[in-house]
Amino acid sequence: MSPTIRNAIFRHLIHDYTEPIRDPLWQHIYLSPGIKRLVALDSFQKLGRIKQLGPAFHVYPGAVHTRLNHSLGVFHLSRLLLLALLERSEELPLTLEGVKAFLAAALLHDLGHFPFAHSLKELPLKEHEQLTAEGLLSEPLATALRDWVGCSPEIVAAIVDEHMDLPEETEIPFYRRLLSGVLDPDKLDYLNRDAFFCGVPYGMQDTQFVLHKMLPHPTLGIAVEADGVTAVENVLFSKYLMYRTVYWHRAVRIATAMIKQAVYSGMVDKKFKVEDLHWLDDEEFFRKFSADAYAPFQLIEQVVHRRLYKTAFEASFDPQDLTHTRLTQLEDRKVVQEEIAGRLSSQMKRTVYPYEVLIDIPEPISFEVDLPIYQQGSYVPFTESGSVFSGPVVKGFTDSLRKLRIYLPAELSRKVQEQDARLL
Repeated sequence: MSPTIRNAIFRHLIHDYTEPIRDPLWQHIYLSPGIKRLVALDSFQKLGRIKQLGPAFHVYPGAVHTRLNHSLGVFHLSRLLLLALLERSEELPLTLEGVKAFLAAALLHDLGHFPFAHSLKELPLKEHEQLTAEGLLSEPLATALRDWVGCSPEIVAAIVDEHMDLPEETEIPFYRRLLSGVLDPDKLDYLNRDAFFCGVPYGMQDTQFVLHKMLPHPTLGIAVEADGVTAVENVLFSKYLMYRTVYWHRAVRIATAMIKQAVYSGMVDKKFKVEDLHWLDDEEFFRKFSADAYAPFQLIEQVVHRRLYKTAFEASFDPQDLTHTRLTQLEDRKVVQEEIAGRLSSQMKRTVYPYEVLIDIPEPISFEVDLPIYQQGSYVPFTESGSVFSGPVVKGFTDSLRKLRIYLPAELSRKVQEQDARLL
């Protein structure tokens, strides 16, 4: 990168972001005039009607922050990250247009996110990154990115959607690694923001310290100085604690399973088109599914009014147990739910419908540790940097969190436990 390009990028990052937005977490977030116009578009404002943590507000009443809040935070930290890296190196593979595209991608990365947090994540749907890329290449966003921000919508889309093909010579892979990694702006914002709004201390990071311990890495995007290893350890343990106490809190898992069951049943029975789930906010999602039209949709209404199911069975998920691993497939899970419903109908002297039996297995979590640590003049893998978080320890995080559970309506769960009925 020539001194001229480097100076132009510095001037842009420092002087062109003059429009403040007040944020409860980061205080002032500064936008450029073009980015401010982008934020006002309906497609971005929709994110203000999607709760970041979906049903978690049933457990933590403060958790009503939105994807819009989070997106602004990711944009803010991405700008600070670029400034920190520019201060540390003169050899970054950056262009001014690329920097503008990266910041637009940081702001718009969740544009195609489905409603109600990750309740629909396991279903056979398009990845939200793919939907986001499609939206970025459509109007009015494509023209807005060109005319207001000064960048190519194709580059912005390619940064967000890692499945898009790239030309041989491009800076896009570098931006992808910045936006998605061990210490990426997305993770630094959501851990801090979710902890802040839930009122728990577990996700809080020393973000300024983290940013100023990062170095650009020629192939992996970023590295961290040796005395910044504690920042990586804090992120890993914070992520574990947030999953344990917030993201996978039992009530959150139950509400998520109820939503998933209702939608999956409707998909199997062709009660709607898959495309009908695209570009909905939370309220549009709730209005779309009426229990009068299809019985399983009553699960959605029950979640809205916090009439949650109860746990009737729980065991640690065993990846070596074929009975357990079979249930990770939605089709097989549906068959087992029907079998359980049939047995319970005989035992309980009333009809138990398959949609009343919810089998829940959390997906594997990725605790990324593929981050180089710069110590004594060379790069070493994080797992060889002297950290207590070795590969087996990090694997233990996921293993300890994954539980196989079966949820039933409250009165049915109580009867099952009283009669000691076998479910699996």
